[in-house]
Order: sequence, then structure tokens, then C-alpha cells
Amino acid sequence: MENCPCGSGRSYETCCGPYIAGKAKAPTAEALMRARYSAYATGGVDFIVSSCLREEGDGGLDVEATKKWAKESRWLGLKIMRTEKGGAADDEGVVEFVATYEQGGLHEEHHEIGGFVKKDGSWLYQTGNVIPTTVVRTSPKVGRNDPCPCGSGKKYKKCCGLKD
Repeated sequence: MENCPCGSGRSYETCCGPYIAGKAKAPTAEALMRARYSAYATGGVDFIVSSCLREEGDGGLDVEATKKWAKESRWLGLKIMRTEKGGAADDEGVVEFVATYEQGGLHEEHHEIGGFVKKDGSWLYQTGNVIPTTVVRTSPKVGRNDPCPCGSGKKYKKCCGLKD
């Protein structure tokens, strides 16, 4: 049995798998958030769409962009930072999380405070407030007149820094 992508330490079949397959309902907002992350990691975009609260007149979820993001990313882990309410007896909840993934060779972190509501006994993702991350340079900045770091011997502006 393979570990669930959500990081619970349980197998996918006993953790998020039943929610994504529609065999069970997530009992808490956090369980739904974990299942949504696992759906991204396993390509279960239909679950991501069906677990969103959609209201008339809202722009909704861009399904094609979501599929593309899920497919082109390598999902590395989920960390639940905190939860507010969102228990089995609640009708609303908040889950703050950081989803780590790699896309296009870049290591990314998606930090969000997600709002969840329970409607007709099912938890749904309602809103998300993305927390911007500060990019920290790990190496010195290359100036346009500095030697190119690729080792060509040319100035950066005439080599890798050349604008198309």
C-alpha cells in the first residue's frame, strides 16, 4: 500500500482515496483539504471541481488551467499550518496550509488560508487567500556586465541574459 500524498502517514486507500473516489464524505474541513491536495497529486481534477462551492454568477474554477497545473507539477508535500473550526459538528472552517511542488524545474510553495463550508452534509472549499512568499536569492545577483555564470567567457548581457 502506497502512502497517501497528503502526508498523513496512512495509505491512500484508507486516507484520501475514498473521498476522491466518491465512496465517502470528508468528515472535516482538514480532511477535505488533504483530499484536495491528494487529488492534485494524483490527477483527480474532477474531485477538485466537485469539492468547490459554486455560486451563480461567480467566475468559477478554470478547469483546464487546473488540469494543466496538476499534470505539469510534481507534488512534494502538504503541511497543515493551523485549523479553525471545521470539525464534524461545524458548518464552516478554516485550514491554513502550505502545498509544496515542483514545476518547470522550480521548487514552489503555495501558502493559503482556505475557507470551507458544510452544505447538505458535505464539506466544500469556498474561498482561498493566497499568502505571498518572498523569493530569497540563494546566490549573488549577476550584473549585466559580469561574466556569464554559464562559463562561456562572455558578458552576461551578451549570453544568457540576452533578451529574445
